[in-house]
Amino acid sequence: MPYVSNEEAKAAIQDRSGHQAAPGRLSKVFDSDMFHSFLRSKVTVVAAIGTFILFMLAFLAPWVAPHNPFDLASISILDARVPPVWMEYADPRFILGTDDQGRDLLSGIFYGMRISLIVGFCSVVAAAVIGITLGLVAGYMGGRVDTVIMRIADVQLTFPAILIALLIDGIAAGIFGGVDREIFAFYILIVSLALSFWVQYARTVRGSTMVEKNKEYVQAARVIGIPSVIIMARHILPNVMGPVMVIATINLALAIVTEATLSFLGVGMPPTQPSLGTLIAVGNDFLYSGEWWIAIFPGLALALLVLNVNLLGDWLRDALNPKLR
Repeated sequence: MPYVSNEEAKAAIQDRSGHQAAPGRLSKVFDSDMFHSFLRSKVTVVAAIGTFILFMLAFLAPWVAPHNPFDLASISILDARVPPVWMEYADPRFILGTDDQGRDLLSGIFYGMRISLIVGFCSVVAAAVIGITLGLVAGYMGGRVDTVIMRIADVQLTFPAILIALLIDGIAAGIFGGVDREIFAFYILIVSLALSFWVQYARTVRGSTMVEKNKEYVQAARVIGIPSVIIMARHILPNVMGPVMVIATINLALAIVTEATLSFLGVGMPPTQPSLGTLIAVGNDFLYSGEWWIAIFPGLALALLVLNVNLLGDWLRDALNPKLR
């Protein structure tokens, strides 16, 4: 039998474990029920591909967009309202035409979609943090704490999210007064949307927490003296995240639509930082004068983005529902 040194043996073991670990993790993913459910739904696969493409076009806008709509030196007012390339008097430099300021509409859609997605993501994350925290506290503590938090949530549910966002935007405008609103528009919009959507997370997490806190593993953690904060964070929170992921996916599409609505009403992103809603609002002024492309193409991009995200949210909701397995 040939002699094998300790170093050679360790290298062989590490090499073997390294080559086996990765396929083991991948095989678990490929063999999971969610992955097979994903592959069985052709609509979901198409929606995932479409969402990925739109996300890449949005976040890689500085590299994939034909023009930079924010570069004033490259924009000419003489190129304003140029029609798409398949129409008469078109310019081959602008595939989907230009807006009223001479900005390339295709590039504007890429950059606007990026702003809409960033606002949507940030507002969903902020709403989830607020809602999950309050839901955990309300469900675990119970009593007056639960009553106060849930009554606040009930009151907020009586108002539409768009109305709450408008109210918060108006309060922010009054606080900042003469300060240029464009400086804080991005952050005000995120705060407005976050404070509009936290209730769904709080109510869902509260219900799941009330079930989990009576289980044996939580009772055992209490007996051995683990603090309540650690119990909520380490033991209960991971077991209530399934419904939260579904709500977050669906709320992303809702946040994008709400942001577009606020921008269309003139209380969202300013024209100097156009989102899809801002582009639609600009194009709406020219919709009946023949320059239909300024509003239609951003509107189609918004509809396509929201549709794909909603389809993924519907699939995720069904995939995480144990009754449908």
